[in-house]
Amino acid sequence: MAAEALATEGSRGTVGIVRPTQRTNGFEDLLRIMPQGIRLIPLKLDVQRGALDEFESAIPAYEAKVAEFAKMGVDVINPSGAPPFMVLGYAKEQELIRRWEAQYNARVFTSGTSNIDAMRALEVTRILGATYFRGDINKIYAQYFVDAGFECLGMAGIDVDFPKVPELPSSTVYDFIKDAFGRNPSAEAIYMLGPAWRTLDIVERLEHDLGVPVFHAVPVQCWDIQRHLGIREPIRGFGRLIAEMPAGVTMAARRVTS
Repeated sequence: MAAEALATEGSRGTVGIVRPTQRTNGFEDLLRIMPQGIRLIPLKLDVQRGALDEFESAIPAYEAKVAEFAKMGVDVINPSGAPPFMVLGYAKEQELIRRWEAQYNARVFTSGTSNIDAMRALEVTRILGATYFRGDINKIYAQYFVDAGFECLGMAGIDVDFPKVPELPSSTVYDFIKDAFGRNPSAEAIYMLGPAWRTLDIVERLEHDLGVPVFHAVPVQCWDIQRHLGIREPIRGFGRLIAEMPAGVTMAARRVTS
């Protein structure tokens, strides 16, 4: 409750965030690193199993929340949670965003588009992904980035049950990613899917030890929120992206005229 109360304060812009699960840790981490004066309003879905069928059926529930935020008149809407949109596919996601922006007269960005734009901003083309999913769904995540124009060397899925992800020690995730990178040393960056694992503390360590940027869900979200609101406040301690705050591509094309 305290985190969501904090989310109602601010005057530099308002962002409506649709969160896919009832978990609070990713949102709490975002609040912790976000510059002062940005208002974040969370609305939640109830994904519980992290299964393909849940992600495939989630888009109508997202749209209902997008419509709710549009009624509120927020400055920008962020349907967060990478898997539902990555399962939808890059091309269909782009079509959906365009439709939502036109229909609701709002600016919209997803977790996937944030990561794509962040990677382009740091001129990354070859990535290695790390996820907390098992099995073939990781191939779908990899294909999303391939379709967006990247070379994806793989999506390494750690062996954990979806409800247990927040309990993973960050040291375990660090070892997992370091091992995966050792098998794919030509990767220009690491992509860490999702904020459910509590891993902000290993971002800079990974970047230092592996010598490549790490795209973690929370700093990437912080970067893109600032970008959409025309704010540029570098934040140190959570990786290169938000320490440097690169401008990335222009956001003019995402603006919807009233």
